[in-house]
Amino acid sequence: MHLMVSQNQANPQRLAVRVTPVAERAIKSGHPWLFESGIQSVSDGGRSGDLAIIFDRKNRFLAVGLYDPTSMIRVRILQHSQPAAINREWFQAKIEAAAQIRAALPGTQTTGYRLVHGENDGLPGLVIDRYDRTFVMKLYTPAWLAHLPDVVKALVDAVGPQRIVLRLNRDVVGQKELLDGWLDGSTILGSPPDGPVRFTENGLRFEADVIAGQKTGFFLDQRENRARVERLARGKSVLNVFAYTGGFSLYAARGGATAVTSIDISQPALEAAAGNFALNPALERVPHTLIEGDAFQKLTRFGKDRRRFDLVIIDPPSFAKSQAEVDGAKAAYSRLVRLGLDVLNRNGTLVMASCSSRVAADEFFELVSETAKKVGRPLHELERTTHALDHPIGFPEGAYLKCLFTRVS
Repeated sequence: MHLMVSQNQANPQRLAVRVTPVAERAIKSGHPWLFESGIQSVSDGGRSGDLAIIFDRKNRFLAVGLYDPTSMIRVRILQHSQPAAINREWFQAKIEAAAQIRAALPGTQTTGYRLVHGENDGLPGLVIDRYDRTFVMKLYTPAWLAHLPDVVKALVDAVGPQRIVLRLNRDVVGQKELLDGWLDGSTILGSPPDGPVRFTENGLRFEADVIAGQKTGFFLDQRENRARVERLARGKSVLNVFAYTGGFSLYAARGGATAVTSIDISQPALEAAAGNFALNPALERVPHTLIEGDAFQKLTRFGKDRRRFDLVIIDPPSFAKSQAEVDGAKAAYSRLVRLGLDVLNRNGTLVMASCSSRVAADEFFELVSETAKKVGRPLHELERTTHALDHPIGFPEGAYLKCLFTRVS
C-alpha cells in the first residue's frame, strides 16, 4: 500500500492568541471560528497550519485551533475548554466518532455518504466523503496541509480506506505558495482511479468523478430528499431541473414515473446521468430525456410551448456565496418558482431546494409560498426538510440545505 505523505512542509508551531471579549463569548459558546477582527494579539507572525492556543482575558485556556493567516476566519477551532494534544490519535478519535453517527447507513444499501462534515463533526474546514472504498478529503483551508499526514494515517486506522483522493477548494488551489506540492485531485493513498468510482445509494448504483467533479464528485446531501421524490413519482411525468448527474431522475424512475426529463447546462454531467441510468438496467423501461441548456431559458421555452409535467424538481446551485448576493439569490428563486409552476400540471407537485446558507430556511419557504400565491397557484405544503444525518448541523452557519415539497392547491 503506497501512502504519499512525504511532503516537505515545516512542522507546525504553537502560537499564543488573545481575543476580544466578543470573540471570547463566541468561543465559550462553542463556535468553531475565530475571525481576524476578534484577535487582539498573536505571539508570533504565524504560518498556515500553526496551532493557535487561545487564552481569555485572565490568561486561561479557551481553545486550540488551526491558524490561517490568509483567511478572515483566522483560527478554525478544534478543541474547546480543555487542552488536548492535537495529533494522529486526536484526529482518529474524531473520525471514529463521526463514523459511529453514520453507522446505520451501510445497512440501507448505501456506500456513498459524508463521513466528516467539517465544523459540524469537529474538524473545521475538512470534509471527507466516502464512495465505497474510495474516500475523498476536501480541504477548505490550507491550514490542514501541515497536518495531512496525521489525518491520513488516522483515517486509515479508523475506517480502512482502499484509496484516498485529495480535493482542494478554489481558494486553496489559488494559494500555490502554500501547497508544497499538493495538487487538487491527487491520489494520496492507493492507486489513482482510472475513471469514475462506483457506489450505491439506497440500492441504486451511481458513479462519481472524484478527481474533477463538482464538490467531491456527487451531491451526497440530497440522498433523503431523493428518496422522498421516489415515493411521490408513481404514475407521474417528471422534470428534474439542474439535474447534474441525474440523482433525482433515477429515484423518480425507480419510483414509477411514466417519463423523466433532465435539464442541465453541463453536457458532461448529462452524459454521466445517462451512465448512471445504464448502471441500473431495471430503469431502462422509463423514458429518460436529456436536455442541455440554461435552466431559466429552457423553462421559459417549455412554458411558451405549453409543455407540462406532473412533478417538477428544482435544485439549483448556491446563488448567494456572499451577503451582497442575497437579494439576487431571492430574485432567482422567485423566478424559478414562477417558471416551475408555469410548466406544472393542475394538482402537480413542486419540489424546491436551496443550498444557500445565507438565505434562511423560513425565509426561503415563505418566498416560495408567496411567489406561488402571486401567480395564482397557491401551494399546499407536504413537507419541509433540512439536513440528513451525515450532514449534521453543529452551529448556525452550518445550516444551508432546505427543501420544500408542495402540491398545487
